[in-house]
Amino acid sequence: MSNNSIQPALITAVIPNSIADEVGFEPGDRLVAINGESPRDLIDYQFLCADEFLTLEVLDTAGRPHQVDIEKDFDAALGLEFETALFDGLIQCNNHCPFCFIDQKPSGLRSSLYLKDDDYRLSFLYGSYLTLTNLPPREWQRIEAMRLSPLYVSVHATHPPVRNRLLQNPRGGQILKQLQWFQERRLQVHAQVVVCPGINDGAILEQTLTDLAQFHHADVPAVASVAVVPVGLTRFRPSDDDLKPVTPIDAVQVIAQVQHLQNQYQQAFGTTFAWLADEWFLIAGQDLPSASHYENYPQIDNGVGSIRQFLQQFEQAAHQLPTQIEAARTLTWVVGNTVEKAFQPILHRLNQVQGLTVGLAPLRSEYWGQTMTVTGLLTGQDIVQGLHGKPLGDAVLLPSLMLKYGTTQFLDDMTVAELSTILNMPIVTLPGGAEDLVQACLLQ
Repeated sequence: MSNNSIQPALITAVIPNSIADEVGFEPGDRLVAINGESPRDLIDYQFLCADEFLTLEVLDTAGRPHQVDIEKDFDAALGLEFETALFDGLIQCNNHCPFCFIDQKPSGLRSSLYLKDDDYRLSFLYGSYLTLTNLPPREWQRIEAMRLSPLYVSVHATHPPVRNRLLQNPRGGQILKQLQWFQERRLQVHAQVVVCPGINDGAILEQTLTDLAQFHHADVPAVASVAVVPVGLTRFRPSDDDLKPVTPIDAVQVIAQVQHLQNQYQQAFGTTFAWLADEWFLIAGQDLPSASHYENYPQIDNGVGSIRQFLQQFEQAAHQLPTQIEAARTLTWVVGNTVEKAFQPILHRLNQVQGLTVGLAPLRSEYWGQTMTVTGLLTGQDIVQGLHGKPLGDAVLLPSLMLKYGTTQFLDDMTVAELSTILNMPIVTLPGGAEDLVQACLLQ
């Protein structure tokens, strides 16, 4: 990617009372260069700003150029927020994984929703997964020079023919050589393996985890952790793929297989190393591991331990619950049906509060065509289909992870306001943890 593709970075927010606010930056301004260098992305921006004396080239909202000189502490942030973390465009994926969620979306959505990200910068900044198949030498050199670690890598299989098949990319089989590159430079990755029954399970899964474990030997392990995740399929996936959904029998087998290896890793490394996503236990109908099993939750963004952490957080937040509330209220809490069993203790505790009635609405996604659905994939249409015409009480509680980041839109583009109108019901979105659930129930 040439420097010619770098665009002035659009500033969307200026943090109040920050350095940028004090010198007069406004949303709509564009940052062109810092000390004569045009940043490619947020990584460059943060690196270039780590100086005491800055000369910024800026275009104001009318497109007029300005120069701004700033003297500050070495590590002081300017207080600017940008439209995107990438000022020179997204490095897109050229793989054709049959289970890719982008390819399992319906047609007719906004074009931006079909962009396939395989960008190491988003991996470093936000923990998104990449395959390492789309990096030219220049980008490998930048990763090394800037010590961009850890990165998050979709491995799926270390057996070259199987990984080539899963990625539908002849470069897929180079993964072990690429991990060796990280090891030699004392850089780290967190890996994920999306298990597709009949393709990379069984002996292939065992080989994959065994190969990855070889990169955990060192004071700086090249592979810090691995998440084992069940493949998720929708009714929009290509009709010619050979993927099969994960069955309860599959889940039981994978759990047993990985837990056997986990015991070996605990003895060898003193850590579980390879982690099973919560979905395996939900699909198998088994209890989740205890909180102590998850150590410091290294793969929580991959759905490893997130339910157990939520349950643990609720135990703490529940201390705020009174014995009764003055004004009786009834609430409907919407979740994906995979967590119905796991959340029963929460439901029971909330309903011990006199005057408070909380009903759980565990829904499947007809939109995606899934019998078992995680909460984050429920769409507005699914909620309408599941709740319309039913007694919902005084308000509906919706976890915000159903919504596209930074918006009030579901994955089908319906908005929370539109859903509220259809259901004729106030909707309370729950931003994050169990604390938000408790506060919403108490109307605080």
